[in-house]
Amino acid sequence: MTVHFPFQNSYSALPDSFFARVAPTPVAAPRLIKLNRPLAVQLGLDPDVLETPEGAEILAGKTVPAGADPIAMAYAGHQFGQFVPQLGDGRAVLLGEVIDKDGIRRDIQLKGSGPTPFSRRGDGRAALGPVLREYIVSEAMFALGIPTTRSLAAVVTGEHVIRETALPGAVLTRVASSHIRVGTFQFFAVRRDTDAIRRLADHVIARHYPEVLGAERPYHALLGGVVARQADLVARWLLVGFIHGVMNTDNSSISGETIDYGPCAFMDAYNPSQVFSSIDEMGRYAYANQPRIALWNLTRLAECLLPLFSDDQEKAVAEAQDILGAFSDTFSDAYQAGLRKKIGLFTERDGDDALIQDLLDAMAKNQADFTLTFRKLGDAAGDPAADDARAQFMDPAAFDEWARRWHERTALEPQTAAERQAAMHAVNPMFIPRNHRVEAVIQAAVNDDDYTPFEEFVMVLAKPFEGQPDYAAYADPPLPEQRVLQTFCGT
Repeated sequence: MTVHFPFQNSYSALPDSFFARVAPTPVAAPRLIKLNRPLAVQLGLDPDVLETPEGAEILAGKTVPAGADPIAMAYAGHQFGQFVPQLGDGRAVLLGEVIDKDGIRRDIQLKGSGPTPFSRRGDGRAALGPVLREYIVSEAMFALGIPTTRSLAAVVTGEHVIRETALPGAVLTRVASSHIRVGTFQFFAVRRDTDAIRRLADHVIARHYPEVLGAERPYHALLGGVVARQADLVARWLLVGFIHGVMNTDNSSISGETIDYGPCAFMDAYNPSQVFSSIDEMGRYAYANQPRIALWNLTRLAECLLPLFSDDQEKAVAEAQDILGAFSDTFSDAYQAGLRKKIGLFTERDGDDALIQDLLDAMAKNQADFTLTFRKLGDAAGDPAADDARAQFMDPAAFDEWARRWHERTALEPQTAAERQAAMHAVNPMFIPRNHRVEAVIQAAVNDDDYTPFEEFVMVLAKPFEGQPDYAAYADPPLPEQRVLQTFCGT
């Protein structure tokens, strides 16, 4: 059988300055460990053929499929606030693009496929642990309804990579609506290549924001579209307790998808200052800082677009500032609306924001589990006698005082207890990829070549809002000795 990818490539048709043409580096003995069969079907691919040895060779980069036009994309970026004029895909190769069954163009990229001209002395490879982490978390985010890149397949290469020690090598096949980043625009802006910026902006508009094609000022509308999507995306992150970990401009997607799952993590106990990433020593990308950083990144994008706004620098800056000014309200509206849903409010009244903030403050003071507090609050909405939410608080009396006010507020609405509970359970997950579970899955795979825990975990996370009583233990927060205090980038 022949593996067929219906490639229709557009990015590789842009000028050569946008990328480097480079093929994946062949590996010794590729072995498929996970194929996302539903996603394969959505992409118009045959999962049965992808699961053959021939399919594994393609997914590992050992064989380049017909119609592919492999490239490593060029981009720059601010990394922890410091600008690097040339980064680029140092360990990833974009095989090409397909049109999925919904008519959406999707990139198919191999991550960990060997060195490229952008590798900066790196080996271009990926270890098994970070590949499994990205597969788990990206697919969990998809199931949670959060815009994200996705994982089509994970393959072990039959080779080792050297990090602190020798680790099994692996390749992730990543799918995205594109891999264009804020840093892609910065790559051309630092070179003062206005023609390339215009070409890139036109490509982005046609691909991601076709609704602005007829706008009087399409580049202004493009910035506005990216601002709106990023504001909504970060609000969604906060509503599930997600911390990206490395919100550099080269990890900020123009399409509004979550991209580059490195030292990412979900909070257990609610803490607005929570940081997990081992390299974020100053807390730049802490949980509560994420909206501010998103706006900072968008400001860098606006700087790149200024030459397309006006030849009058002062006028262009004023127009960009006006567009960026919409971020705060857009984020706040999305975040507050999401919080109201999380506590079961169907309408908006004076005092709601204070009610919600008081709950968050009490959660932080009492080290309440973020996910379980909201999920069990849904149980209490259906049955006032349910006390599992109360049990999340070190001082249950703090919850009792707040719950009294909450019940008074919900009594002002006409919904039944069952309706409120169903609505809350639809937005408050039971299951998230808790750090200690992710680490346990990785250790079983790396140390014992055992992927059974990985398979089961992925299966549970695919239905985050369902009770799944047979797998209830996956909802448990870590015991003190199980807590993961740091996550690592893996590059």
